[in-house]
Amino acid sequence: MSPRRLPDRLRPTAARVRAGLYDSLGEWVAGRAVLDLFAGTGALGIEALHRGARRAVFVECDAARVRALREQLRRQGLEQRAVVRREDAVEAPRRLARAGEVFDLVLLDPPYGTGLIARSLAVIADSGVLASGGLIVAEGHWRDRPTLPPGQEMAREARYGETALWFIRTSEGPRS
Repeated sequence: MSPRRLPDRLRPTAARVRAGLYDSLGEWVAGRAVLDLFAGTGALGIEALHRGARRAVFVECDAARVRALREQLRRQGLEQRAVVRREDAVEAPRRLARAGEVFDLVLLDPPYGTGLIARSLAVIADSGVLASGGLIVAEGHWRDRPTLPPGQEMAREARYGETALWFIRTSEGPRS
């Protein structure tokens, strides 16, 4: 599958939402380890790498998207700082934490209206995959504002039309 021809159900993050996200983070992302769950095209994690993230792990369950993402990373010369894993994005934080992985920034962009943000937040909180002082940024329809598990708090919320970004931090996370 060509990376330009995406399945109808794939909804890449709009450029203005991605710009708003990274403008909000500023230079904080530089040198950080990033986990891009529900990676799809990988646009969010790739942008983090371009903005100086030390490394990024992309998790996507669709085999065609995984192949396209690996090719995109290769074409952009980012494959040395990236790992693409084909697996279930909700369960991936547990496996990654068991392997000793810890991330400063976790990006969540699951299909809208599925309840996957809340489920993922609970797994992240339980797994220990988020570094102390880490940040989670979730994207979804503004009506899908997630309920946060204990230990997480809403640092900021931004709306872009129907899309919302929720900046969720641990008690020691960065202020956005």
